[in-house]
Amino acid sequence: MLQGPEEDWTFATARQPARFGAGERSGGPAGEHAMTDSGTLCGIPESHVTRYRHLFTSQGSRACPRCRQEAAAAPLQPSAQERLHHLVRTAVPGSARDDLLAALAKGARVALWLRGPTATLALHHARLDTLTEGAEPAGAAFDAAPTIGLARVQDDSWTFLVVLPEDGSRPLVARGPRSPA
Repeated sequence: MLQGPEEDWTFATARQPARFGAGERSGGPAGEHAMTDSGTLCGIPESHVTRYRHLFTSQGSRACPRCRQEAAAAPLQPSAQERLHHLVRTAVPGSARDDLLAALAKGARVALWLRGPTATLALHHARLDTLTEGAEPAGAAFDAAPTIGLARVQDDSWTFLVVLPEDGSRPLVARGPRSPA
């Protein structure tokens, strides 16, 4: 049996330090910087930075001191449970949605959350054949778009599938019994 979240788990206690991508000033002195959408935390514009495919580590020996300071001062970020809860609130009302919202508020594990080609996600991650509630609308959503978002949440009794259409329409919630691990 999987261990559940702590008794005192809340969205507020689950918030995490902000994470930033890493980059290095092109042609500049060696050192790693924390990246935002438009440049670094210390003010180097995006056009002067080479981005890396890993996260900025403020404890790293090559970390920019100013980026280190700014990253430490950044506000805490919502957990995956809180972010998904916010999205699921707009889903079509029903018992699966309500049970998922309650599970997320108690810290249920978000086992998977990704976006990609619908055919690949349906084949490898949706597990539509294991769902006992909401499988048909979820399957139809997979048939209707070339790309889609998908999240899988596990609580004590259920595995929930959240389909997140990229066209702005409401998320869909489906569920099936949790399979023994």
